[in-house]
Amino acid sequence: MLTGKTALVTGSTSGIGLGIAKALAAQGANIVLNGFGDVDGPKAEVAALGVKVAYHGADMSKPADIEDMMKFAAAEFGQVDILVNNAGIQHGAKIEDFPVEKWDAILAINLSSAFHATRLALPAMQAANGGKGWGRIINVASVHGLVASAQKSAYVAAKHGVIGLTKVTALENATTGVTCNAICPGWVLTPLVQKQVDARAAAGGVSIETATQQLLGEKEPSMQFTTPEELGALAVFLCSPAGNNVRGVAWNMDGGWTAQ
Repeated sequence: MLTGKTALVTGSTSGIGLGIAKALAAQGANIVLNGFGDVDGPKAEVAALGVKVAYHGADMSKPADIEDMMKFAAAEFGQVDILVNNAGIQHGAKIEDFPVEKWDAILAINLSSAFHATRLALPAMQAANGGKGWGRIINVASVHGLVASAQKSAYVAAKHGVIGLTKVTALENATTGVTCNAICPGWVLTPLVQKQVDARAAAGGVSIETATQQLLGEKEPSMQFTTPEELGALAVFLCSPAGNNVRGVAWNMDGGWTAQ
């Protein structure tokens, strides 16, 4: 379905980003990965799906790095047809105790990076398909883009901002073939969330299993994690012809979290 297209997925060396990259690759899209940590493993996982894969190690807090990454992707594959803004970091603290440098980093990586990648990707998407445009921008927001939790001021502010950016991007391109939507996961068992589970277990003197059930029980009525594979399948739908008129949506996949 996506053969000949190129997808750039930020923060895609693990977790949600890698799951989405693999789902798009399974539909034939060439992939540009980005992120920290192990690179060879994720590249091999994507390449095994029979597509071309490249990697760029842009620091998503730095606009110049993002610009270099977008130029790299265009040089490798012609242009970015699908942009998935997924890179994110987290820190928890009360507002009065929140480290200023952590606030700045979270806003830069979770929100500003999506703006910079989007502004750089849009011209080629708008010019595609003989000037009619074709492109898909998928912003991985969060259930925290819709509702709040205590001690997550920067993360919640950034993710609310991502949904606002999504809506504006969708409206500005509403008469073209370029769509923009946000995916809002609840708890997904990524390394980021595993750290929260581990911290809860240590603080409460309970097992990892008990801490996991406590975490889910507080917020997610389904009592189960959303998987990167499920989020990848949603991204594939948004990139399909069936998603042509899905525009500016914040689509939660949250086990009933925001239905309460």
